[in-house]
Amino acid sequence: MTKIEEYKKELLTLDLMKANLYAIFTIIPVLILYGVPFILLWRHTFSKMELKNFIDSYNLGIWGNMSFILLVITIGIITHELIHGITWAMFTKNGFKSIKVGVLWKMLTPYCHCSEPLKVKHYIAGGIMPAIILGLFPFVYSLFTGNVLWLFFSIFFTMSAVGDLMIVNLVRKEDMNNFVLDHPSEVGCYVFKKE
Repeated sequence: MTKIEEYKKELLTLDLMKANLYAIFTIIPVLILYGVPFILLWRHTFSKMELKNFIDSYNLGIWGNMSFILLVITIGIITHELIHGITWAMFTKNGFKSIKVGVLWKMLTPYCHCSEPLKVKHYIAGGIMPAIILGLFPFVYSLFTGNVLWLFFSIFFTMSAVGDLMIVNLVRKEDMNNFVLDHPSEVGCYVFKKE
């Protein structure tokens, strides 16, 4: 492996508050992108009677519904971070020893950090993987099955990946064989470029 010291180091970061606000404002485009094809394919299931039957079939009572939603979101968020870690660990020398998962309690933001430099292409792969696995795949499944719960799941976890996609956007124009080192405490990374 090339010595990282031979490269020029550049810091690329995002403001966490702005990233969270941006994620909120992207809900409309995501709803349109996912909702319109779903409704066009499954509009016949949206009669009042069909909706009432759907709601009744999943009614666990107010506390049951809230508990179920909270459980799904919690498991999904943990899975999201583990997907980053698993993907990045495949490209590190030390595997999972280089991966740290936690929560920035000040902003209530979960994170996955890789302490080893990765090639840009590998960093991007780990950055987009949760959006694909928890966002895109469930959306496609919802289109085939007409299941509204999978549609909502896909919308929520696509929204959860907006910050990741913003970081991917920061590095996507870099040479794919340059190196990226995840920033240990900021939302962003160091890019190492050949001089």
